[in-house]
Amino acid sequence: MTMQRSSHTQRRVPKPRDLAPLMQFKKPQFDAKKRRLDAALTIEDLRKIAKRRTPKAAFDYTDGSAEAELSIARARQAFSDIEFHPAILRDVSKVDTSCTILGDRSELPFGIAPTGFTRMMQTEGEYAGARAAARAGIPFSLSTMGTASIEDVRAANPHGRNWFQLYMWKDRERSMALVDRAAKAGYDTLLVTVDVPVAGARLRDKRNGMSIPPALTAKTVVNALPRPQWWIDFLTTEPLAFASLDRWSGTVAELLDTMFDPTVTFDDLAWIKSQWPGKLVVKGIQTVEDAKAVTDLGADGIVLSNHGGRQLDRAPIPFHLLPDVAREVGDRTEIILDTGISSGADIVASIALGARFTLVGRAYLYGLMAGGEAGVDRMIEILSEQIARTMRLLGVASLDELTPAHVTQLERLAPRQR
Repeated sequence: MTMQRSSHTQRRVPKPRDLAPLMQFKKPQFDAKKRRLDAALTIEDLRKIAKRRTPKAAFDYTDGSAEAELSIARARQAFSDIEFHPAILRDVSKVDTSCTILGDRSELPFGIAPTGFTRMMQTEGEYAGARAAARAGIPFSLSTMGTASIEDVRAANPHGRNWFQLYMWKDRERSMALVDRAAKAGYDTLLVTVDVPVAGARLRDKRNGMSIPPALTAKTVVNALPRPQWWIDFLTTEPLAFASLDRWSGTVAELLDTMFDPTVTFDDLAWIKSQWPGKLVVKGIQTVEDAKAVTDLGADGIVLSNHGGRQLDRAPIPFHLLPDVAREVGDRTEIILDTGISSGADIVASIALGARFTLVGRAYLYGLMAGGEAGVDRMIEILSEQIARTMRLLGVASLDELTPAHVTQLERLAPRQR
């Protein structure tokens, strides 16, 4: 017996008035920079744009880390290996992403980390970062190895929060001259970096024949051909200089040898603290014991960091270290975290597990390389949107509502039982 199929679907020729609401024509965007930045929805998207637009040596200086690059890979993996625990039926129509860090307000729970040679990545350099930070209401950190002067960065961000990062030098007078300049310029926080007794082995830079400023070899010229704008900007703007120094006539290697002092001890840290009028933060803490030691010394804050994986490969993962450090010293000092942060969700997880604040370095530089100051704005916008969305989905309306109960760190690398 053959069954006849019946259909209740009636077909007809569509009428123009029915099609009109379905036909949405996007207004063309003729600004190429805005078009590419608007298309970037994640920090990884900005990274891909940055890689296309920046010569290999400069991009790899930012993107790379030490030796086999295990530390940075593990740090990023640690953020991937989390499980969130959302609460439901909470009023999250409005969320407050602001916090108080080191005695003052930040509109977002992250600031811009100190980065060296920044104008090599893109000619606007620290000026772009400082102005973008000012608009966003977040702190900007200037590195000792920065390519804009202490005073010029302050001028670019006159009403915002400026932090200065210091390497403790063999030449103590030169170190304190920089500290004095930062104090006189109104910087409110000194970040003392303590994980660089010597420079790490950054093999990408060695393989690329990296020099600062970049050398015009046959290899770099070939690499520059599809990236003419970078070279036009580089060659037609102010030459790169270590602008936090009054002058330097030696090589980069000689400068680093002068700057990184393998004899530095806790006594030197106490000496610097005694001469700095603002908040003092110790950057590069990688054990619970050292976190306790610098807290006992009176540090206003600590940065759990392995220098973005750029110093000791296979170093501890800051995000894994965070809960133990928070339990030991979280009530006595302010904990900041960096290394491996690639999304707003990473930042929310860090705050939940005990960090007061975070710093982003590579994300900032990817934005800078992707689009200058507008690219840094886009980086901040991406992270801000991700933070607010993650908070809403977790059912929290403010950062203070985040607790360790919101996050589980899933186990992948665990110490072998002895």
